[in-house]
Amino acid sequence: MPTLLNDPAVFAALAALLGLFVGSFLNVVIHRLPRMMEREWHAQAAELRGEPVPDAEAFNLATPRSRCPHCGHQITALENIPVVSYLALRGRCRHCSATISRRYPVVELLTAALSGYAAWHFGFGLAAGGALLFLWAMIALAFIDLDTQLLPDSVTLPLLWLGLVFNLGGIYTELPEAVVGAIAGYLSLWAVYWLFKLATGKEGMGYGDFKLLGAVGAWLGWKMLPLTILFSSLVGAVTGVGLIVVARHGRNVPIPFGPYLAAAGVIALFWGESLTALYLGQL
Repeated sequence: MPTLLNDPAVFAALAALLGLFVGSFLNVVIHRLPRMMEREWHAQAAELRGEPVPDAEAFNLATPRSRCPHCGHQITALENIPVVSYLALRGRCRHCSATISRRYPVVELLTAALSGYAAWHFGFGLAAGGALLFLWAMIALAFIDLDTQLLPDSVTLPLLWLGLVFNLGGIYTELPEAVVGAIAGYLSLWAVYWLFKLATGKEGMGYGDFKLLGAVGAWLGWKMLPLTILFSSLVGAVTGVGLIVVARHGRNVPIPFGPYLAAAGVIALFWGESLTALYLGQL
């Protein structure tokens, strides 16, 4: 089996297949984790007010089984095969014919594509395994932030520590660079946040963005932070202007920054060193 996995094409195909099923699970995480957090906040608020916490149906990443949000039909195993089920059902619930969001196959295909490329890029070993975990977390965080403007600590903080653990062996960068990267990633956006708040009286971003950039620094080292900030800022600025001009998105309506940080982190993971070397070669 190890010999088979050492074949780049076979390893990439297996990783892409795994990515399809992980993408299906990420859809659950993206949908349920913010709601789990909201339930916890309500329970904590009730306790602080001295009110009894109302009994509620168990709700976590495993319970209850997935249902159609329109009619409550429980999704069977055959209706939950990544991408295939969506195509077979023609994007509609089998019970009530309500439209199924295209988000589900998009997340599954994106996870499969990035997983397969990570396996091909790094080859069989710890670097590929870590890259898969990094990518899966980035996909979940990006879509959660798009939906709710939240970057859950339950994902960002373990991701940060996991990056330091992988770099104990210098998988992606030396440990001192990873530690400095985690610190600098957090503090750089923290400083921008306070400068913006002092200048305008408004909050320009959330604390989750600090932690996400800190996690990128922990995985890839401080040298990748300028590239990550540059790409995320450029894409964010272009997208923001486009939303205002084309979609008439209100100037005062906040735009989540997490998806751009996540996308820039993925770019830095795969091509950060090459892009940095290309830039320095032009100087």
